[in-house]
Amino acid sequence: MEFSPVNTAWVLIAAALVFFMQAGFAILESGLTRAKNAGNIIMKNLMDFCIGTPIYWFVGFGIMFGTGSLVGGIDLFTRGDYSAVTPDGVPFYAFFIFQTVFCATAATIVSGAMAERTDFRAYCIYSAIISLIVYPVSGHWIWGGGWLADMGFHDFAGSCAVHMVGGCAALVGAIVLGPRIGKYDKNGKPRAIPGHNLTMAALGVFILWFCWFGFNGGSTVAMEGTTVAAGGVGEITMGALAGSVFSTTNLCAAVATIVAMMFTWIKYKKPDVSMSLNGTLAGLVMVTASTDCIDMYGAAIEGIIAGIAVVVGIEFIDKVLKVDDPVGAVGVHGVNGLLGTFCVGLFSTGQNGVGKGLFYGGGFTQLGIQALGIICVLAWVGVMMTITFTILKHTVGLRVEPEIEIAGLDQAEHGLASAYAGFEISTSELTSDSDYDVIGSEKMEDSVPAVVKSLDVPDGKKITKVEILMKQERFEKLKKAIERMNEQLPNSEAKFGIHEATNRVMIKLVDKDTQEVIKEIPPEKTLDMLAKSMEIAGVLLDQKL
Repeated sequence: MEFSPVNTAWVLIAAALVFFMQAGFAILESGLTRAKNAGNIIMKNLMDFCIGTPIYWFVGFGIMFGTGSLVGGIDLFTRGDYSAVTPDGVPFYAFFIFQTVFCATAATIVSGAMAERTDFRAYCIYSAIISLIVYPVSGHWIWGGGWLADMGFHDFAGSCAVHMVGGCAALVGAIVLGPRIGKYDKNGKPRAIPGHNLTMAALGVFILWFCWFGFNGGSTVAMEGTTVAAGGVGEITMGALAGSVFSTTNLCAAVATIVAMMFTWIKYKKPDVSMSLNGTLAGLVMVTASTDCIDMYGAAIEGIIAGIAVVVGIEFIDKVLKVDDPVGAVGVHGVNGLLGTFCVGLFSTGQNGVGKGLFYGGGFTQLGIQALGIICVLAWVGVMMTITFTILKHTVGLRVEPEIEIAGLDQAEHGLASAYAGFEISTSELTSDSDYDVIGSEKMEDSVPAVVKSLDVPDGKKITKVEILMKQERFEKLKKAIERMNEQLPNSEAKFGIHEATNRVMIKLVDKDTQEVIKEIPPEKTLDMLAKSMEIAGVLLDQKL
């Protein structure tokens, strides 16, 4: 085969851009979650690519691109002849690395939906399994010459093969895993758990938007040669097709962002920042399947659909299904990946050899093929991921212990005290004296006991170390409250102690001269009453038993 330097360079540049999407996902997911889990998020995104690469080389690529209708075949270490599926003018390994980065993208979508409570060992095993068998099998059906491709199913750059697969796996994982501690109250009403850095999340979105031009544009796998023009009439150059792909991708993302902003503005009375960012990603996911076969009007309509679908989808998953998805991955990738795949059957102009959509005179043929493909891929991924996560749950353990989740996965899972050493992660300051008492407002069943460690030193004195697990926002409120009280009462000092009966931390503001107690947080009488209630409850329980 004679290789084209232009086509080869184009595929390799696109592969590098798709690889850089890992950075976008890592920054986005980290920003939309809490600081105490930032290191864990980074590790998961890193390992998705590092685990997926050798596994895809070992067996995944052969399953995806080998001969066969249902499954490609087992070709250990990818030593077979793939000239039949390798694009014209492109060396095999250029095509191989391009497909490898796509595999890693599908795996990393799940990270955000399962953030802040997943055991790292279990996550690594999941990452290996999706790269080993789950993604390659459905990818073979769509891109590897399998039965869906033979029927005419079309997914240009992965709305179905990558994003819907990742979104479906994310939904199953989040369901099996369960919600984060404190996400839902006793009535099932969701509580907002804000991420720690919206600026970082926005940067992640911009990186992903930039890299998506390689994700979609690079899927032409050529800049030389020709392909079928719109309507099946005549030919257009591959360069012209790449320009069309860039334009439709960009337009759909921009329109989706505007619609998501306006929709939340109307719904919440304020334009929601995080939902607007997810609107951008929703538009990118939506257009990925059809970007090579739609015109600008179709791209704009798909953007409108995506902007509304992402808001409705995320709220439905959170409020109706009661599935905790910290970053909205299921709504962005799963919902819009499905809708984007379906839209091929609605808005295809017939360009690039794709069947015309319903609104362009093609009838229901292409629409029916797209719907069948969606159902079959969802069934495959849903069943395989349910089996995978259930086995992990009952073997190595899918979820970390509650105390680890409360303290943050960075410390327990990675020995990382903080991903922001030298930086202070602060929240809003207290605005009134009444806010001081928020420290004692936690429900008993949701509170965390203090851990007291004592050490006898040689001089006979005793050192006591008190470790307190509390939410970052509550810790910041506590610091600000003490600072304000010390400023208002300069002759006072804060003392910490342990209420013996309840093992809870007490803070006393005392006069430095007289040692008179000025204020208690929480009041000692309240803790005495709590201790008495616990005692009565224990007696009643003993009698019942």
